[in-house]
Amino acid sequence: MRLSSERRKSFPIHILIFLTPAVVIYTIFMIYPLVDSLRLSFFSQDAQDVETFAGLQNYIRLLTDPLWAPRFWNAFRNNLIFFAVHMLVQNPIGLLLAALLSRNPHGRSQGIYRTLIFTPTLLSVVIIGFIWQLILNPLWGIARGLLEFVRLGALFKPWLGLPETALVTLSLISVWQFVGIPMMLFYAALIGIPDELTEAARVDGASGWSIFWRIKFPLILPTVGIVSILTFVGNFNAFDLIYTVKGGLAGPDFASDIFGTLFYRTFFGFQLQLGNPPMGATVAAMMFLIILAGVLLYMVAWQRRVQSYEL
Repeated sequence: MRLSSERRKSFPIHILIFLTPAVVIYTIFMIYPLVDSLRLSFFSQDAQDVETFAGLQNYIRLLTDPLWAPRFWNAFRNNLIFFAVHMLVQNPIGLLLAALLSRNPHGRSQGIYRTLIFTPTLLSVVIIGFIWQLILNPLWGIARGLLEFVRLGALFKPWLGLPETALVTLSLISVWQFVGIPMMLFYAALIGIPDELTEAARVDGASGWSIFWRIKFPLILPTVGIVSILTFVGNFNAFDLIYTVKGGLAGPDFASDIFGTLFYRTFFGFQLQLGNPPMGATVAAMMFLIILAGVLLYMVAWQRRVQSYEL
């Protein structure tokens, strides 16, 4: 009894005081909506908004119904493409920029470069979408003129208006805006590597390329994994850029439709289409399950790979 009372007295009550407001706010605005959405996905609503328990019928409809399944699998495929472009373009460019900037982290110009590269991340997505719509506009945009100036005018197309190029173009716009985030994460990891390791490698005659791939890159593998999973979660939650540029229908012909825009149209409705909250909650639940599966895969596969690499 005396030991338990001493433990209660020794508990840092100030931690509880500081954590309680954050936990309450997070629960109200994050946990409760998530749990309620999962609950709603197991119900159906009639014209009077009366809920009836439907079990897994909403999920079966979403995955197999001729009206719902094509839209769902199309959004899933587009989300995979959106994620792949960021993984194969954004993160390698961010790593390259971080490697170049970390060569002389105390240089006066390095801070300017970091600021210029990171600035688009701070801008509103609405502004970014509007600016790039003007740049790529086939009538008055400057993209055609720039390509003609370098004698590549024949390559210009209305990239945002063609089904085969709209999604990749939007992905590259997103890459341009957010490349500063992986750059800063990689940069912080690279400058944290002790100089003694690289100096010893140089004394042994190692080139800059060998030093990076054989010494620095293995040491920042945990950061590579974190950046990868953040990219996965962020891209499967994406919505604002595509909605800003292409609207709720994510045209042309749903070519840029992803889970975010599909959920928006399904839950809230769009134009003459009425919303269907239970099916919208089902889409949100599928998003949650896919993201959860990706995070669990990272925690199991990637962490084991990093540990084996370190051994």
